[in-house]
Amino acid sequence: MVFEEENERLIEHIKSIGYLKSKALENALREVPRHLFVPKKMEEIAYRDTPLSISHDQTISQPSTVVVMTEALDVKKGQKILEIGTGSGWQAAILAKLVGENGSVYTVEIVPELIDFAKDNLKKVGIENVKIIKGDGSLGLKEYAPYDRIIVTAACPDIPEPLIKQLKINGLLVIPIGNLFIQEMYIIKKLRGKIEKESIGSFMFVPLVGRYGFK
Repeated sequence: MVFEEENERLIEHIKSIGYLKSKALENALREVPRHLFVPKKMEEIAYRDTPLSISHDQTISQPSTVVVMTEALDVKKGQKILEIGTGSGWQAAILAKLVGENGSVYTVEIVPELIDFAKDNLKKVGIENVKIIKGDGSLGLKEYAPYDRIIVTAACPDIPEPLIKQLKINGLLVIPIGNLFIQEMYIIKKLRGKIEKESIGSFMFVPLVGRYGFK
């Protein structure tokens, strides 16, 4: 199997359904090939547009979903981004490419084994501007706040209050909110004294664990 060809087919598929619009994101998808972020036994199906298990009841998200969320996040060069739920590290790697060398990505993961998995995966593609922290992602990461952008890659029952506090004014938060079976994806914009919410469709994610997650 030629992974480059499979990746190109996947990219063309996501473009054809109207999700992939940014050239920078398209380039990032080429630079961080998905087969390097899945368990070895799943490499052959890495370029299917479907979520895949990465063990510990966690998944690497469906590629088209990653594209929808990343497009919604509207990432700029040099920004500081917080990701909640590192998983395999694929989303973090894509964000790292988009913010460039002068930007930074902080990502919080609660499962120790996945932290090691993600670190190994990031090394494969030479990503150095991602910092992985073990912790309760629903609390955000106060140490490096405030952030230009925050992305949550797990289902939330509501918007975790700490994430709003840690977001810059005019910053964006992309987050799936709902129950354990289906969620609405929201773009949250933080303004002075209020927030704006925009739904961009229904999705299904594994649940966020933590103080502001599902019990």
